[in-house]
Amino acid sequence: MSTAHVIPAQHVSPTWRQASVALAALLFWILFLYRDTAVAMVEIWSRSDTFTHAFLVAPITLWLVWRRRSVLLAHTPQPNRWAILALVVVALGWLLGDLVAVNAVTQLALVSLLVLAVPAVLGLGMARLITFPLLFLYFAVPIGDFLMPQLMEWTADFTVLALRLSGIPVYREGLQFVIPSGNWSVVEACSGVRYLIASLTVGTLFAYLNYQSTQRRVLFIGVAILVPVLANWLRAYLIVMLGHLSDNKLAAGVDHLVYGWVFFGVVIMLMFFVGARWSEPDPVTDGVATRPTVSPRAPLAASVFAVATTAFAIAVVWPHAALWAIDQTANRADPQLSAPGALAPGWTVSPTPVAAFQPEFQNPSAQINSTYTQGNQSVGVYVAYYRLQDYQRKLVSSENVLVSLKDAPWAQVARGTRAVSVGDQTVPWRTAELRGSPVPGQSNDERLTAWQIYWINGTLTASDALAKVYGAFYRLLGRGDDSAVIVVYAPKGPAGEGDATLAAFMQANGRALQTLLEQTRAPK
Repeated sequence: MSTAHVIPAQHVSPTWRQASVALAALLFWILFLYRDTAVAMVEIWSRSDTFTHAFLVAPITLWLVWRRRSVLLAHTPQPNRWAILALVVVALGWLLGDLVAVNAVTQLALVSLLVLAVPAVLGLGMARLITFPLLFLYFAVPIGDFLMPQLMEWTADFTVLALRLSGIPVYREGLQFVIPSGNWSVVEACSGVRYLIASLTVGTLFAYLNYQSTQRRVLFIGVAILVPVLANWLRAYLIVMLGHLSDNKLAAGVDHLVYGWVFFGVVIMLMFFVGARWSEPDPVTDGVATRPTVSPRAPLAASVFAVATTAFAIAVVWPHAALWAIDQTANRADPQLSAPGALAPGWTVSPTPVAAFQPEFQNPSAQINSTYTQGNQSVGVYVAYYRLQDYQRKLVSSENVLVSLKDAPWAQVARGTRAVSVGDQTVPWRTAELRGSPVPGQSNDERLTAWQIYWINGTLTASDALAKVYGAFYRLLGRGDDSAVIVVYAPKGPAGEGDATLAAFMQANGRALQTLLEQTRAPK
């Protein structure tokens, strides 16, 4: 049976002082090297209400570590040389993310480098003692917006179902629906992603501080994920009902967002109140812990930490050298993209557009939006070409969509995929049905059928993820980052003949469009 031993919090050995200086130096070096990624994170925190809480993550992490100081001081830090492999692998992940300007990848890599610095300098055993504080630091990464489309879809599903169960007739198209008292739509603010991320962050911290058993912690975190999703569905239904019953005098404008936050706050407070009833006492209080006696190791020479920290610092430098070398091979000329006057025999450019429509792709290096006709068939062709991509100009981005969700003249009411023959290959394309959004005082019943695909340095794919993978791969090969999106669209027609029109167009002109992009890519 081990004897109890109280470690005075104020006692700091020379080894700990050396380790602390080495750790601080490595953390500073990482933040300096990857400062652009760190600044991008802070900019997202400041402009997005969804991630404002991230400003508190680092201070909370430091406080959580401080609570464990007595436990840490009972052990002797020792650098772990094997951590250099993990640092190199994570730095490679950062490089791949930066090559295709994926914020989530580069920012996760940065936080991982900061976390790995702890076991690298202090040792793996030391990192285990503060596992949760280190993992909590990942809440500083502004990630989660990718959940928004699915959450919006679920919110619309629940709201429409609940309205019908309440006896209210509903006509739904996509994320928009009509009830007798008016029109409603599920927009980004209705997705509940803010509630979910806030609840998960606070709920995880609550579970760590109030429970000691892994089972209770995992259970409460699961509740913290489920409750905001269900609460958001109920909130959306109640807001529509409130507007309906009040003849749209209540909850029809900005006030429904206020009602939503109040409702969410009440639900979360009830969740914490119920969860606190099963809390377990924390054995760490006031910075003093009762721990088994630890046999002290011999103090390490300062040179050990200096050599280890230098090696770790070098391990995180190489991606920047590799990125510089890759950038030297880039084609920096402005791409010259112009719509040909004719494509396949019979398909000629028309001055009359198919519709007043243009996909929402931001900051392309070059773009065209032309209409081609053959007989009574008309097809719109939109191409956005990207070169020298960075975080402000990139092909695959959450901001680059067929139609915007914010007051756009078009709304997407259906989506899917379709195998399309392009030249001598058949590849899947994204498909969508677009409906003209009504202008105040007017009706707009226009319908378009649209197909979309990415062209990545000669490779076709409909997948965002694969587009990023291909982009990184070709940049590593020194082929540059030339990429484009191809969108073809046509009137849907009363019998849905838009798909047949697009199929005929692509069968005849798919190879010509690829040739156009290959000529644009070729050095001039």
